[in-house]
Order: sequence, then C-alpha cells, then structure tokens
Amino acid sequence: MLDVRRLRILQHLAAYGTVAATAEALHLTPPAVSQHLAALQKEAGTPVVEKHGRTLRLTAAGELLVAHAEIILAELAAAESGLAALQSGRRGIVRITAFASAARTLVAPLWQRLTDTGPAPELSLRLSVQEPDQALDELHKRSTDLALVHSYTVLPRSFPAAYEQALLMEEPVLLALHPRQAGELGLQPGRPVDLSRTADMPWLTPGPETSCYEMIQRACGAAGFVPDIRARSSDFAVLAALVAAGAGIALIPRMALPDTTDGLCLHPLLHPVSRSVFTVSRAGTSKRPDLRHVLRLLQDTAAATDTERLT
Repeated sequence: MLDVRRLRILQHLAAYGTVAATAEALHLTPPAVSQHLAALQKEAGTPVVEKHGRTLRLTAAGELLVAHAEIILAELAAAESGLAALQSGRRGIVRITAFASAARTLVAPLWQRLTDTGPAPELSLRLSVQEPDQALDELHKRSTDLALVHSYTVLPRSFPAAYEQALLMEEPVLLALHPRQAGELGLQPGRPVDLSRTADMPWLTPGPETSCYEMIQRACGAAGFVPDIRARSSDFAVLAALVAAGAGIALIPRMALPDTTDGLCLHPLLHPVSRSVFTVSRAGTSKRPDLRHVLRLLQDTAAATDTERLT
C-alpha cells in the first residue's frame, strides 16, 4: 500500500526540483527524503525517480503518482480543515497570494469584513503580494492556498489541470493622459482613443519582468508602433502620478488606478484591451470550508467593487 507521507514528499520533489529543497520545505534532512523515496519505489513496484546529471527527475510512474497525490492531499487537507473547524469553532488560516492592485482593491476589503465580525473572527488570513507567475509558483509549491492572478485579452494565460480557477471579474485597460496631451489629440472626456495616434508620445510602463509590460508591448505592436519608454515602475500609482505631472502616457487597468484620478484624462481604447482576474487553487482544496468561505467573500467584494466603479 502506498504511504501518503511519501506521496507528499514526491509531490514536493516535483514542485521544488531537488532533494535539498524538498528537505528544507518539509523540515527533513536530505538523507531522510532519499530514504522515503526509496521506500516509495518499493511500494510502487517500479522506479518513481531517476538520476539526471546531479539531480533527480520523475519517471512516468512518478508523474502518475504526483497527479494522484495532488487529489489525495487536497482531500486530506479538506478533511483536516473540517475537523479543525469542529474542534475550535474557527475556520482556520487561509494563505492568499495576490498581485498588488488585487491585494489593495479586493483583499483589503475582504480583511476588513473579517475584522468587522469581532475580536474572534471565523478565520484569519495571511497575504503575500506577488506577480501572477510567482503566485502560481507559490501555489504549486503549496506555500499558499489561493492565488489571485490576471490575464489580458492580448496575453491569455493557461492553467494546469491540477488547478481550479474561477473568473472573479473583468475590467478594461484605460489610456491615461495629462489633460494637455488629451487636448493635443482632440479627445473628448471618456471617448475611445485609437492607440496608433499615440505612437509619437512618451510612454510610462511597468518593469519588463511583469506581464503588464508585455501587455503594453503587444497592444502598441498591434497598433503599429514600439512605445518610446521614458520611465518604468511596477507601481501603477507611480505611473499615474507621472502622467499627472506630464511625463508621459500609460495604459492602466481600471482596478490599478489610484483612489484619486485628479490630473488624469482616462479613455477606453478603440480596440479594447481587458484584464481578467481569476482565483486559482489546487484541485480539491476549494472544498475546504475556510477556503470556500473566502472565495464567496471575494466574489461579493469583486461584485461590489465593480458596482462602485460603474456608479
């Protein structure tokens, strides 16, 4: 019979890549990890890992076991969470990893709702702010329970079969200009703008390590030009302040706008670009009572946020 503890070790090896990293993540010694892997191979009756240079990689049997381990461990996590809820009257701890504007606009109000329930809330949150690729990596390594990630119409994102994802909200990407620049283009407030008309203007963008930067490159490329970038910041509030100062123009998702947009002219695009926000969890874990509760509250928060921005 397969030992669940050893399946967990194999799953961590698949996520972390080396015995040393797996041992550190599980608070074991590398020899202990190796011994468990050897024992798992005996239980399986076939090799589950093989040497590849100085590292180990999964065999076909190992990949099959990891796929099943994801489901088994998710069900165990749900059972443990349910027992904890019965024993303590609390729903547990939910770890969330989100990109910055989602953390500010969605997770902060969620936290407020939990805080408003009183000094002993039903559950508590842990938050890490990461770009979507890093958030999904944290989910893969089981370092987080829930990832909030985004994709763009010009930059779609695919999700592994081992994940469950749900669309939380969609929002437009807006062109932000200084009023003087909008006047030079003859733009009426709120009117759609053809991005090709901005080809000769200075641009302000996030850093090249972000998917938002790639979104801007693709949108401008589709409009027939390469943006002349004068400043880069992965903080959209900084970009908005620079736009208000007349430093250049920027494409900003609606949720990433600062609370005050004084000094900005905001315009939808003639050829729209939108951003989709997803909740992503490991397969099966959304059955956990605590995580299910958080997902429901996030849906409510997203709906309220959408309504507020439309009014």
